[in-house]
Amino acid sequence: MNDDADLLADARRAVVEYAPALADLTPGRTGNLSVRDGDAVAVTPTGVAYDAFDAADVPVVDLDGERVAGRMTPSSEVPMHTGIYKHDRPGAIVHTHSPWATTMATLHQSLPPIHYMIVSVGREVPLVEYAPYGTEELAVNVVAAMAEADADAAILANHGLVVTGPDLETAVENTRHVEDLCRLYLQSSAVGEPHTLTDEQLAVVEEKFESYGQRPDDR
Repeated sequence: MNDDADLLADARRAVVEYAPALADLTPGRTGNLSVRDGDAVAVTPTGVAYDAFDAADVPVVDLDGERVAGRMTPSSEVPMHTGIYKHDRPGAIVHTHSPWATTMATLHQSLPPIHYMIVSVGREVPLVEYAPYGTEELAVNVVAAMAEADADAAILANHGLVVTGPDLETAVENTRHVEDLCRLYLQSSAVGEPHTLTDEQLAVVEEKFESYGQRPDDR
């Protein structure tokens, strides 16, 4: 194993920077996140408080899950992270046991398009068939569900939520979006049957999102 502190230095610093965000999203030490750089992944260490490690502690694993740097043992969910990276090649992954999404998980309920913000991760958030945490079986199930739904997020049955993005800032932001949409779905379901957006309506939102935000030539 290489203890080179310069290996994936930027990615490891990003893990340290965004790890405290998990404290707002998931109870205890149950969440994890990672950043990919080429064929290596910087990932949160297992069983450590989110503010109790620095960049040199952050484990780096290859895409087979073997630790190649870092002073701490990597998250038990490395198989899920590397499985997603090998299939879909996103830049970052966030996994939480956030309460509203995990409530959906215990109900075995996918998240339908009840609000246009769902297009930040796809047109639905699929439900992943249950498998024990930290296993290759769970990784396979997650990859299959996300691919079938063409989604950047998934609800893991009786477990929690996983969200991908081009970078950690986006992945964390989209995790918050999905958690809020799960809350809206459960609250509206307690009153009546939520109405969902059609494919045509979602397509319009997707097109509008392509021009959303500031651009270099904006003044």
